[in-house]
Amino acid sequence: MSAETETLPPQMRRRVTGLAIAAAIGGFLFGFDSSVVNGAVDAIESEFSLDPALTGFAVASALLGCAVGAYLAGSLADRIGRIKVMLIGAALFFISAIGCAAAFAVWDLILWRLVGGLGIGIASVIAPAYIAEVAPKGVRGTLASLQQLAITLGIFAALLSDFFIDQGAGGATEPFWFGWDAWRWMFLVGVVPAAVYGYLAWRLPESPRYLAAEGRQDEARQVLETIQPPDTVETTLSDIRRAIKADEQQKKASVRGPAFGLQPIVWVGIAIAIFQQFVGINVIFYYSTSLWTSVGFENNAALFSVITAITNVAVTFVAIWLVDKVGRKPLLLAGSIGMMLSLAAIAVSFSQATVDGDALSLPQPWGAIALVGANLFVVSFGATWGPIMWVLLGEMFPNRIRAAALGIGSAVNWIANFVVTVTFPILSDFSLPFTYGLYAFFALLSLVFTFFFVRETKGRALEEMDTESERPARRR
Repeated sequence: MSAETETLPPQMRRRVTGLAIAAAIGGFLFGFDSSVVNGAVDAIESEFSLDPALTGFAVASALLGCAVGAYLAGSLADRIGRIKVMLIGAALFFISAIGCAAAFAVWDLILWRLVGGLGIGIASVIAPAYIAEVAPKGVRGTLASLQQLAITLGIFAALLSDFFIDQGAGGATEPFWFGWDAWRWMFLVGVVPAAVYGYLAWRLPESPRYLAAEGRQDEARQVLETIQPPDTVETTLSDIRRAIKADEQQKKASVRGPAFGLQPIVWVGIAIAIFQQFVGINVIFYYSTSLWTSVGFENNAALFSVITAITNVAVTFVAIWLVDKVGRKPLLLAGSIGMMLSLAAIAVSFSQATVDGDALSLPQPWGAIALVGANLFVVSFGATWGPIMWVLLGEMFPNRIRAAALGIGSAVNWIANFVVTVTFPILSDFSLPFTYGLYAFFALLSLVFTFFFVRETKGRALEEMDTESERPARRR
C-alpha cells in the first residue's frame, strides 16, 4: 500500500473504493452484453435462418454501436459532465435489452443491439476516465482495474444466467416463462444491471476535474474533501487549475499530430487497444458454447463456458493486486508471452482434428489440451491485458487531449472487437488451426510493441503525463 493511501482515513478509503466500484458497473454492462449472446447464438441462427456471415454480423453488430458511443463519450462528457453521460448509457442499454428480447427479425435484433452498443461504448469510456479523476495516484491502477473486474463479472453473470435459463427451458429455442423462447429471456435479463448502473450513477458525485473546468471551484473542493487527505486538497485543486489553464492556453491542442495525422502517444494507445482484441479473447466468450459443442463437449459445453468465466473473474484479482506493485508494462509483457504460448497450443490441437461431414472431433489428448489451452489463455489475458489496457487508456494521455484520445482508443478497441467477432465464423470454417495461429501471431506482435513503445505510468500523477508524453517511450 502506498504512503498516500495509508494517510487516508478508513472511511475515506472506503468512499474512494465505493465510487470506483459504482463507476465500474458500466464495465459489468460491457461484459454482460459481450457474453449474453453466447447462449443465444445457435437459437438466433435457427430462428432467423442465418448463414455464418450474417450470424457473425448479428453477434458483432452491438460493437459498431460501441465504437460510436466510445468515440462520442469523451467530448459529450466534457460538455455535460461524467454523471449525465453515465445515465444516458444506462438508459440506452435498458431499452436495448427489451428491444432484443422482443426482436421479430434479424434486422430488428441488429438495430436494438446497436442501441445497446451505444450505451456500452459510452460506459466503457466514462468508467476509466471517472475512476482516474477521483482516485489517488498511489492506488489509481488498482481502482482502475475494477473496470476489468466488473467486465469479467458481467461475462460470468451473462453466461451463468444463460446456463440457468437454458437448463430451465430445456434448450435456448424452447419456451420459457410466459411462452417466450429462452433465448429472448437471456437478453431481457439485461434490464437488471442497466437499472442498477443507472441508480448508482445517479448517486455519484461529479468529477472534481469537470467541476473545476466549469468554474465550480467550491463544488470541486467539496468532492476532493471526501476523497483526499485534508492537507492535500488545496494542492490537488491547484494542480487541476494549472492543468485547466494550460488547456485554455492550448485550445487548439488536439490529437492531431505529425505521425500520420495523429500525435505519437495517440497511436500507442490505438495499438494497445487493437492488440487487446486481435489476440481473439472475445472468441472465447462469444462462441465458446458452440465451439466446445463442435469438438465433443456437447453435454458440458455451457458448463465449460461458465467455468472459463469464473477463471476470468478470479485472475483479474491478480492484476488488481499487482498493477500498482509491479507496474503496467511488466504485466503486459508477461501476458503477451502467456497468450502466445497458449494460443499456439490451441492451434496445434485443432490441427489434429478429424472432420466427419459437418462434425468436428478432437481425439484425446488434443481435446483436453485445447480446453486447458483456452483457459490458460484466459488466465494470461485476464491477469494482464484485460485490465491493464483500460488502466493505461485512462491515464497515459496528456490532460489536454485525454478525453478525445481515450474516446479514440476505446472506439478502436470496439472496432477491433467487431472485426474479430464478425470474422471468426468465416475463419473457423476455413481453418481453426490457422485462426488460432493468427491470434498467436498478434500476441507475439503485442510483445514486441510493448517492449519498444509502451511507457510505464505507475505512480505518476495525471498532470505529469503532459511532460511525460513528450519523451520517447522506448527510452523508458
